Amino acid sequence: MAIVIPVHGAALAPFNLATKFAVAALFFLYGARLPREVVIAGLVRWRLHLLTLSITFVLYPALSFLWPLLPGWILAPSLLAGMTYLTCLPSTIQSSVALVASAKGDVAAAVCSASLSNSAGVVLAPLLVGLLMHAQGAAISREAVESIFLQLLVPFALGQVAHRWLGPALARYKDPLTYYDRFTIMLIVYGAFSSAVVGQVWRQVSLIQFIGLIGLCAALLALIMTTCIQASRRLGFPVTDEIVVAFCGTQKGMAAGVPMASLIFPAPQVGLILLPLIIYHQLQLMTCAVMAGRYARRAQAATPLR
Repeated sequence: MAIVIPVHGAALAPFNLATKFAVAALFFLYGARLPREVVIAGLVRWRLHLLTLSITFVLYPALSFLWPLLPGWILAPSLLAGMTYLTCLPSTIQSSVALVASAKGDVAAAVCSASLSNSAGVVLAPLLVGLLMHAQGAAISREAVESIFLQLLVPFALGQVAHRWLGPALARYKDPLTYYDRFTIMLIVYGAFSSAVVGQVWRQVSLIQFIGLIGLCAALLALIMTTCIQASRRLGFPVTDEIVVAFCGTQKGMAAGVPMASLIFPAPQVGLILLPLIIYHQLQLMTCAVMAGRYARRAQAATPLR
């Protein structure tokens, strides 16, 4: 749609204003839906959650130092920032928990792990982006930091305060709120790709570079998934906990990543920066769905017949 009918001209200012309100409302709802009891309960399984958070916020960002070493035909310079940004993002909640449930893993631990990742990611992701971009010769502006504070952190904190009153009602309307999450993501992606189309930034990426980006995202996913599984086994985790680490550790969330990118980066660059995330997100869902089926069949085979 952005290619055919990009938003521009007089429509751009009201569209951007509506998007800002939608993002602020999204993070307010995240805060209002997240029970503090979940965070407290997560502390009991500290080894499991520490491993998942370390993979999400330490291993992933550490790998971003490899991107500048890759040749341009594998990773175009215009996409390097997007790959770095991808590594800084928190896990998902909805898809992580759904995959763990499908794989017969520990759903309660998955809820805690994914929730902790999202809560920490509101603060850690922008901080990591700033540090890594500075290390790679770029930086985020003061205006971007202020936007993150006003549109993400403040609404999230207000949502946490309002949880005791709004939490039960929001739990009853889980499905409609999921549609709102997707609508907000679609709104931001449409705006980002519109700016990319108007600015003709797609000419910066060739077909070979696009294919190379897909291969790089697939290799990153395979490396992280293997690391999650092997680390869980070496630490002696049961299979149900291994499933939690495998899925919560590999997921990177568009629900948090897309709004954050629209605040951190200039509008014409957001489309290219989000491209690695969009590709990785599709790969992670397809790959993890297959793995969830394998885990479920293994659990079913291990269950004695009555």
